[in-house]
Amino acid sequence: MKLLALTYGTEGDTRPIAVLCRALMDHGHEVSLLADAQTLGSARNLGVPHAALSGNMQEDLKAPISEGKGVNATVTALARIANAQAESWMRQAAEAAAGCDGIIVSGLTAFVGLSVAEHLHIPLVGAGMIPISPTRAFASPFIPGTVPSKLNKATHHMVNWMLWFSFRKSINRARKRVLGLEPRRSLWTGHPMLYGVSPALLLQPSDWPENTKLCGQWAGPAEAWTPPAGLREFLDAGEPPIYLGFGSMIGFDRGSLSRTLFGALEGERVLFYPGWSEISEASLPDNFFAIGDTPHNWLFPRTSLAIHHGGSGTTHSACRAGIPSVVLPFAGDQFFWRAQLGRLGVADASISTKHLSPDAVRQAVRFAQSTETRSKASALAQAMSQEDGTAVAVREIESMLAG
Repeated sequence: MKLLALTYGTEGDTRPIAVLCRALMDHGHEVSLLADAQTLGSARNLGVPHAALSGNMQEDLKAPISEGKGVNATVTALARIANAQAESWMRQAAEAAAGCDGIIVSGLTAFVGLSVAEHLHIPLVGAGMIPISPTRAFASPFIPGTVPSKLNKATHHMVNWMLWFSFRKSINRARKRVLGLEPRRSLWTGHPMLYGVSPALLLQPSDWPENTKLCGQWAGPAEAWTPPAGLREFLDAGEPPIYLGFGSMIGFDRGSLSRTLFGALEGERVLFYPGWSEISEASLPDNFFAIGDTPHNWLFPRTSLAIHHGGSGTTHSACRAGIPSVVLPFAGDQFFWRAQLGRLGVADASISTKHLSPDAVRQAVRFAQSTETRSKASALAQAMSQEDGTAVAVREIESMLAG
C-alpha cells in the first residue's frame, strides 16, 4: 500500500508517528510523512520519506508567552496555529495523498486529513498518543482534576466538540477553496482510531468499538547510539543520576522553576535536558550535567528516576525503562498521565505545580526513590516489555485499510 502519514505538534507528537511509518515501510508499504519541520529529526534518522508542513511550532508557541500570557495560552495558541495553517496544510496534504491507498492522521492535522480522505474517497486511520475516543472508563485527558464517573463519557464529547468549534470555520473555508467540498457541520465519527498507549499503563475501555484500540507504545528498536564522551564520563563517575527534562514545553517561568529545582536537587547527580525551555547551561549548578537529544530507550535505563512534564511519550519511556517518575505537568493531557502513574504507584500524584517548593520536590523524589516505588516501576516495565505496540498497529492498519 501507498500511505500518507500526517501530523503536527511537538517532538513527542511526531516521533511515534515516524516510528510507525518506519515499521510500515519494513512491512513493504510505501509511506511518507508530513509534519512540523523542527520535529522531523526522527524521520530523517529512521529513513522515512518526509516533508515539512507550513508553520513553525516552536516559534508560533512563543508569541503569546512573550506577551506575558503564560502557559495558559497554550491551548489558544494551538488553535490559532491550526486555523492559520488550515488552507496551506490541506493543499499540501491533498497533493501528497494523491494516488495513496490510505491516510494516517494525528494531532492538529486531524480535521485536515479527514477532509482530504473524504475528497479522495480513500480510507483513513486516526492515530494518537492521547485517548480521545469517548468512554465511560475515564474522563477526557484534557479535563483537569476529577469529575463524577457518570460524566466521564460526556467530557469526551464536550472536549471533542469544543475542538471542532474552534477549528470549523477555517476547516470549512479550506474545504471549499482547496477541495471544493461542502461545509462540514458535524464531527466525523466511526473511523478507526489507534493509540500508541500501553494497556499496562491504561486499561482498554470495554465500551470502545472494535476499530478503536490501545496498541502499546510506538517505540522503535534500541538504537545503536554512541554517547558523547562527556556524558559517558558523567554516567561512569557515580551512581545512576536523576534525569530532568521538559521536552518541548515552553512558556513557564524558567527562573522560578529553575531556582526551585536547583534547590531541591542540591547534592544529587542530575542529567538535564534543556529541550525547548531555553534554560541556559551556564546557569546550571555543578551537580548538573546538560545533555542534547538523547534516545530515551538508551538513557532512561541508566538513570534512577525521571523528573518530567508528563507528556505521553516521556511517561511511557520512563515506565518502559522501569524507573519511577516525578511529574510536573504544565497543561493538556499531562495531568492525566500523572494521575495514571500515581494510580500505579510509580509517581507521587500529590505534588502540585501551583504550589511548588524545594521541599515538595524533595518529598516527591523520596517517594520515587523508595523500595516499594522502585519495585512497582520494575513490575510495570516487565508488563510493558511483553508488548509490541508498533507491530500491533501495523497489523491493525493493514487489516483496516485492506477492507
